[in-house]
Amino acid sequence: VGVQDFVLLDSHTSETAFLNNLRKRYQENLIYTYIGTLLVSVNPYKELDIYTVTQMQLYRGVNFFELPPHLYAIADNAYRVMCSEYNNHFILISGESGAGKTEASKKILQYYAVTCPTTEQLQIVRDRLLLSNPVLEAFGNAKTLRNDNSSRFGKYMDIQFDFKGAPVGGHILSYLIEKSRVVHQNHGERNFHIFYQLLEGGDKDLLCWLGLERNPQKYAYLIQGRCAKVFSINDKNDWKIVRKAFSIIDFTEKDVEHLFGIVASVLHLGNIQFEEDSNGHAIIRDGTQIKWISKLLGAHLSILQEALTHRKIEARSEEVLSPLNVDLAFYARDAVAKAIYGRTFTWLVNKINCSLANKDSTRKTVIGLLDIYGFEVLDTNSFEQFCINYCNEKLQQLLIEMTLKAEQEEYELEGIEWEPIPYFNNKIICDLVEQKHKGIISILDEECLRPGEATDLSFLEKLEEKVGDHAHFVTYAFTLCILLQRKLFPSFTCSRVLGRERGLLCTTEHQGAHPSAVNVGRVGPGVVGRIPAAFLVATQFKNSLTSLIEILMSKEPSYVRCIKPNENKEPGKFDDFLIRHQVKYLGLMEHLRVRRAGFAYRRKYELFLQRYKSLCPATWPHWHGPAAEGVERLIKHIGYKPEEYKLGRTKIFIRFPKTLFATED
Repeated sequence: VGVQDFVLLDSHTSETAFLNNLRKRYQENLIYTYIGTLLVSVNPYKELDIYTVTQMQLYRGVNFFELPPHLYAIADNAYRVMCSEYNNHFILISGESGAGKTEASKKILQYYAVTCPTTEQLQIVRDRLLLSNPVLEAFGNAKTLRNDNSSRFGKYMDIQFDFKGAPVGGHILSYLIEKSRVVHQNHGERNFHIFYQLLEGGDKDLLCWLGLERNPQKYAYLIQGRCAKVFSINDKNDWKIVRKAFSIIDFTEKDVEHLFGIVASVLHLGNIQFEEDSNGHAIIRDGTQIKWISKLLGAHLSILQEALTHRKIEARSEEVLSPLNVDLAFYARDAVAKAIYGRTFTWLVNKINCSLANKDSTRKTVIGLLDIYGFEVLDTNSFEQFCINYCNEKLQQLLIEMTLKAEQEEYELEGIEWEPIPYFNNKIICDLVEQKHKGIISILDEECLRPGEATDLSFLEKLEEKVGDHAHFVTYAFTLCILLQRKLFPSFTCSRVLGRERGLLCTTEHQGAHPSAVNVGRVGPGVVGRIPAAFLVATQFKNSLTSLIEILMSKEPSYVRCIKPNENKEPGKFDDFLIRHQVKYLGLMEHLRVRRAGFAYRRKYELFLQRYKSLCPATWPHWHGPAAEGVERLIKHIGYKPEEYKLGRTKIFIRFPKTLFATED
């Protein structure tokens, strides 16, 4: 149905032809299509019978293009090359939230678990690798408007293999857990799964010991989204899986007890209420919740109360406690809850890493799985979403750079002249965000550190001054007085494609905006009002992202680009507008142009000859000379014209898909 590889499209520069091919295949439940060695995956929103053990064995050890496109082919190709060349690989899985990235990551892990060599000891490592997923999902995933199991953190997992190709260990790096979700959820969204799993699945004695009731409506941090119960999520069953996983991942009962004590303390924190005393200072009249927190965290009661109702300030080289008003006390409470959850998640990842660590000092090769958080195009992006979208831009830049480099190197090795191709280089977007002294993050740092009061508006004015004339940046500073009069939030938009005329606070989904504009930010309120946190997170995230890119640059890449076919998670529905938008910002047309760079198809002489030798009397049934000479004799007999092909050192390059299709016929 259609073509299995977009590189073989005749109209390879036509976005419409690209979408038509994707649609044809999707409607026949063919969710996978290649662009060269990149896999495009469209979420079917239903179970397909293509992930059986039989399917796994079918793809095991088979040449990449011999079978129809599949996730298993990507996994197997990376594994075989790693084993034969003894080098490190990574598989980058990216796409919008709800496109199927986390499921793709799990399917690849399962493939290695089934097809790699094993022993009884290795089975323990394998189980731990597989069961680390439900634990991380419980603490790091949540229901959002677009996805009932959305990863709210970035995850890079190295699977370590010994010289026999057996998985012997692993290591996980996590990036930017969305801590703001702990204290606030939008309408139609939930907090992290673990809270609901604990209340729904925890036994009566456990809940009693934690001071919790089973009803999530009793907890302020769980009711803001107004959807504690979701029909597609079985919290009780998921709780059982997580509890089993803890025992296999080598958590002691004491570890688990402490962990759930912390989870419960966050819920108790959310229920603390403050009142105003006669001096306008915040006080806690009902001490029930804080007593539970004191018990669960082992913290002194008076210290806890002090932390929530006072702040330390410097006065004459001394630290003095200054009382907070009620508003600031609520903010302090939420900040404590976020900090506790963030540190707990870091501890959890470190604990899992200890259980996956391989103590053997012999050399290992690795395959890394990067399941990065989904790019979102929202009316208003939070600070965290701005960071997430920036991360996706960096990975897009990496993909194009590595693909271009690989293509140019192959042409050079084969002695074929490289033909430069036009494509959108998103380096200009990455520089806008990260450039030293001039980028958005540097400007934010400056604004955070300067003397005097820093606010969202002062940050916006600084952006207007420094990057206001950038072709891909739009700010609304010219209407600051209107913003103040109407009590609207200051914002800015950073788009890949220069937008058209926009009205006040207009974003990509409003009329007048170019349909392919992509919000790296229209960053909403409160970015600069809470300076220290924003400063630390922005700088740390930028640095950790730089380290991640360095890790990836040292490995051989494979790519999976996931596409969400519609907003309603509906099987069989193909939303052209939504998919066209994803094709644009995932850079799939750019990638196709790079892969086509003059030639639609290339194959090693031996493989080409093996496939087509029956078409020429001189090469059938056996050709006894060098494969390159056999191919040359074969294509002359078929009637290839000089402009249709080039002969490299080890491969034949065919310029037009129609030439290949005619040969196939």
